[in-house]
Amino acid sequence: MIRNVIRGAAVVVLLAGLAGGAYLGEKRPPQTTPVLDVVQAEAADMQLLKDRQNEHAAARARWTVAEGNAAAKAKTTAKTASGYAKDLDKSVVAAKKAAQQASSGPVAFAGPIPSSCNEFSGSRAVGCALTLSAGFGLDQFACLNKLWNKESGWNYRAENRSSGAYGIPQSLPGNKMAAFGSDWKTNPATQIKWGLDYIKKRYDTPCGAWNHSVQYNNY
Repeated sequence: MIRNVIRGAAVVVLLAGLAGGAYLGEKRPPQTTPVLDVVQAEAADMQLLKDRQNEHAAARARWTVAEGNAAAKAKTTAKTASGYAKDLDKSVVAAKKAAQQASSGPVAFAGPIPSSCNEFSGSRAVGCALTLSAGFGLDQFACLNKLWNKESGWNYRAENRSSGAYGIPQSLPGNKMAAFGSDWKTNPATQIKWGLDYIKKRYDTPCGAWNHSVQYNNY
């Protein structure tokens, strides 16, 4: 009797379990399909790829702008350096020319210096000798000495940069003296001969030129 009761209870429990399982099976939510997960993953990967491409494009654009700025700066720097180089070349040429002139010195006077001119030296001695050769006396050389002391200090390289006058007599322009020799830039005698000829034609005598210079500050 007791065995039959126990068996009946077990059957009841088993039937209740089966019924509960069927109920839970009906209420369980549907499973997500694997296809939907794959599509979402591919979409995410595609968006990540697009984001990276946009970043790379922006980086290339920034690099292109930077390269352009660097090239423009380099061009400007090169142009400035080229200008400095040209100026430097001009300065070097001018310095070399000046050094050559300084080292070469004036052309030596080949003529005789009379004893009456012994109190003078250098270009003044040459001027004294050529003044006498031109037919003027020592009194006229005294005036010429004062005139060219004032004009150039008897410096055969004296140059007035504002007017262009050059040499001992301050010829304006200097190349007028080429009529007495192609060496007019470095030969005191050539300059003096031209100056005496100019004075003789315009003022008759060195003293006439000196008096004009005293009155008008030029001759």
